Amino acid sequence: MTRTVPTRTLKAPYEELTMTRHASCSCGQLTASVDAEPVRVSICHCLACQRRSGSVFAAQARFSREAVTVAGHSTTFVRVGGSGARATFHFCPRCGTTVWYEAEGLEAFLMIPVGVFADPDFPAPGVSVHEERMHAWVIPPPDAEHHF
Repeated sequence: MTRTVPTRTLKAPYEELTMTRHASCSCGQLTASVDAEPVRVSICHCLACQRRSGSVFAAQARFSREAVTVAGHSTTFVRVGGSGARATFHFCPRCGTTVWYEAEGLEAFLMIPVGVFADPDFPAPGVSVHEERMHAWVIPPPDAEHHF
C-alpha cells in the first residue's frame, strides 16, 4: 500500500501574521495568545534546556511582549544561566507544562516553547545554539545560524 503524504506550504518565517496563535499547557488551564509572528525562533541544546524540556533540545519562539496575552494561573521557577542572567519560567501548577518565560536583558520579549502551540506549520528555527551539547543524531535546519 502506498501512502501519500500531503504537501504543506509553510509560511516564510517572520512574515506578517493573519491570525492569532494559541498556546496552552497540557490541561488547558494556562494559555498564551499571540497576535504577531515571532521575532526569532531558536533551538537550544544546552543541558539545562534539555532537562527543562524533557527532550534533547528546547525549541522556543521570541515574541514582542505587547503581542502576547496570557491567561490562567502560573507557578514560576527562576534559573540563572551560564552568563549570569536570570530566566523566569511560568508553568502550570496543575500539569507542569511551561507555557512562557522571561529572560533578564530581554524585557521587551516573552519566549514561548514552540511545542505548546501544537502547530506543525509553525516557522522553523532560524538559530541553533549550544551545539557543543547537541546529540549526535540531531540535524538542525541547514540554513539556521549555528552557534557552538
